[in-house]
Amino acid sequence: MLGRLARWLRVLGFDTAYDAMLADPALVRLAAAEERILLTRDRHLLRELRPARALEIQNDVPLDQLRTVVTALGLTPPPELFTRCLLCNTPLSAPLAAADASSLLPPAARGLPGPVRVCPQCGRVYWPGSHVRRMRRALASALPGWAGEPSR
Repeated sequence: MLGRLARWLRVLGFDTAYDAMLADPALVRLAAAEERILLTRDRHLLRELRPARALEIQNDVPLDQLRTVVTALGLTPPPELFTRCLLCNTPLSAPLAAADASSLLPPAARGLPGPVRVCPQCGRVYWPGSHVRRMRRALASALPGWAGEPSR
């Protein structure tokens, strides 16, 4: 139920485990074993399973949820955005050389300024297209000062 929040946390570079298929007891065990803070909207889970470290998310809007997490946990802005795979959470590769990146990009994205990175786990390719600009604008609105400047 917090998949979009997980993606936004990954945009900010935070190691964010998310698996919608795990049952509540398994989630609590995983959070404890990996010393994670369990973010949930499930009051029953909090009441019955009592995870050691948890934060109840009450808002429905992902960017409002993100603001809640940042405030409640005292998180600080990252030095760089878009350093983790938004799908599998793996840290992305170092920026590719232009010659190596070109063959991985769609024709319309070739030649765009900014880094091209690849997820070493799932192979997804990331580049600073219009989606990144929209995400930076959304972050700037939700968390002023957190959107950062695109890396070159």
